[in-house]
Amino acid sequence: MIQTAAMLETLRGEKQAALEKEKQRVLICAGTGCVAGGSLRVYDELCKVVAKQGLTTTVDLEAEEHGEGVAIKKSGCHGFCEKGPLLRIEPEGVLYVGVKPEDAEEIATALAKGEIVERLLYREPNTDEVFAREEDIPFYRQQERIALADCGVIDPEDIWEYVARDGYGAMAKALTEMDPEAVCEAIVESGLRGRGGGGFPAGRKWVLTRQAEGEQKYVICNGDEGDPGAFMDRSLMEGDPHRVLEGMIIAGYAIGATKGYVYMRAEYPLAVRRMQKAIDDARAQGLLGDDILGSGFDFDIVIKEGAGAFVCGEESALIASIEGKRGMPRPKPPFPAQSGLWGCPTLINNVETFANVPPIVLNGAKWFRQLGSADSPGTKTFAITGEVANTGLIEVPMGKTLREIVFDIGGGLRNNGEFKAVQIGGPSGGCLTADHLDLPLDFDSLQSAGAMIGSSGLVVMDQNTCIVEVARFFMNFTQNESCGKCVLCREGTRRMLEILQKIVDGEGKLSDLDSLEEIGEAVKEGSLCGLGKTAPNPVLTTMQYFRDEYLAHVVEHRCPAGVCQGLKTYTINAELCKGCSRCARVCPVGAISGKVREPYVIDQETCIKCGACKDSCRFDAIEEVV
Repeated sequence: MIQTAAMLETLRGEKQAALEKEKQRVLICAGTGCVAGGSLRVYDELCKVVAKQGLTTTVDLEAEEHGEGVAIKKSGCHGFCEKGPLLRIEPEGVLYVGVKPEDAEEIATALAKGEIVERLLYREPNTDEVFAREEDIPFYRQQERIALADCGVIDPEDIWEYVARDGYGAMAKALTEMDPEAVCEAIVESGLRGRGGGGFPAGRKWVLTRQAEGEQKYVICNGDEGDPGAFMDRSLMEGDPHRVLEGMIIAGYAIGATKGYVYMRAEYPLAVRRMQKAIDDARAQGLLGDDILGSGFDFDIVIKEGAGAFVCGEESALIASIEGKRGMPRPKPPFPAQSGLWGCPTLINNVETFANVPPIVLNGAKWFRQLGSADSPGTKTFAITGEVANTGLIEVPMGKTLREIVFDIGGGLRNNGEFKAVQIGGPSGGCLTADHLDLPLDFDSLQSAGAMIGSSGLVVMDQNTCIVEVARFFMNFTQNESCGKCVLCREGTRRMLEILQKIVDGEGKLSDLDSLEEIGEAVKEGSLCGLGKTAPNPVLTTMQYFRDEYLAHVVEHRCPAGVCQGLKTYTINAELCKGCSRCARVCPVGAISGKVREPYVIDQETCIKCGACKDSCRFDAIEEVV
């Protein structure tokens, strides 16, 4: 058990020396995405093959003596999810993509000979250029990793690997060299803003909670990440759980709390397991619990699994859920800093916010402010998905432009498609167009454009994406997730969804557009929590920037992208039709009639535009008109 800061430093040196025994380190991504792609089978097979060739001596950081050889390790998410399963070889920095179990023999042979398996290297899709080293790949080249610094680098289930990379050093510094006020002041001076989407200054929240009266105080880590396309917090908890715990411990010391909760979605089983192991290991080593490092400070952490309600991402609903109540927001003030969990002062930050705390304490506020923009210092993680060539998890300095993220890091659009828009922030965010490509991605710039960082999900869309359908999709999500407490949110989102459904079904009217805007503004103004206040954002921003596409749907009864099934028309080309009657037999509503060996016709009034006829025709006689 680690009893003092000096003992921690001694152990750190020992573990660093042990890791230096590794001649090579093979890191196989064991984040959820790569695991789903079979990375654990790659790990098992590679361990067998490498051991069979006599290359490996596992460096066991728990052992007194350490052998030398090739270490095969599981890591957290490398970020380049599009190309998984991923395998990285250190110290060379070589990255293999799309690795399969059957590649293990060739990889092991190459390791023994000091060679590279060329066919497993990354190839840039638009230029066909091949890259061997991870840091040279455009996807990684423009990233700056602080929160994700250890993800993909260490074994997340080995506390000693975290310790060897300065882990818990910031906690030791805070507990032994700083008083709580100084820790709060460091976070204030850093300019760190909450990474959960709202961007409220983290230091100010810490100070308010510290100043609040109350014998018992709590720290809550909000890991209830539920937005479609967002997986930043999950990847952090899977890939570097001790970093999150260290940030929470420092926060507890700063505000005078003795207990912390990590609120996580039960749908994140791997993250839950790794966070629980990290808590157990930290507690076993005396880094959690009573009298941490002999400082007299007591702090412990427990995990609370949520049932997956999107509204529980809102802090007061989250608190209600921890208390065993239904997850519903309450009016504020009082804010959680004054009256939170069980009526006690409570500090709530999200996973990424806590992950930024240890490096700020270790390196200082001025170091952190050197990155990002003046009003949004530091870096931000984004999940980039959609019609972009390279999807995955990235971390860039605040202020990077949308153009740099989509075209430099993301590699441009798939199949050289034409950029149309990007939905940023999920259901809480908004839609940005080609006119916003040079917009800096920071809290204030996005707000001025009618969007927000929100969940930090970036969904890239090309010319084949229907903007109205995108708005309908996000409205369907938020309407389903509304807790129902507010009439405007409950009924307003329902009515907006009905109108959007009418429009994509080809039944919309011009007056529906006015209704959408009117109801959307009312929902924003009258809802109690952030879910309702931001639910109309995707609709209102798409109507602002793509009004012509809405008009095409309701005036011309045409979907410019050719996506909306309700606006398609199916006709039969008489010259190609053989009169086989196959289309008439599969039509579910009997809209197709005719005589065998003569051209058939479709009754447009009866047709429900399901496309079954087109799918069944063997002669390509049925044409789709959009």
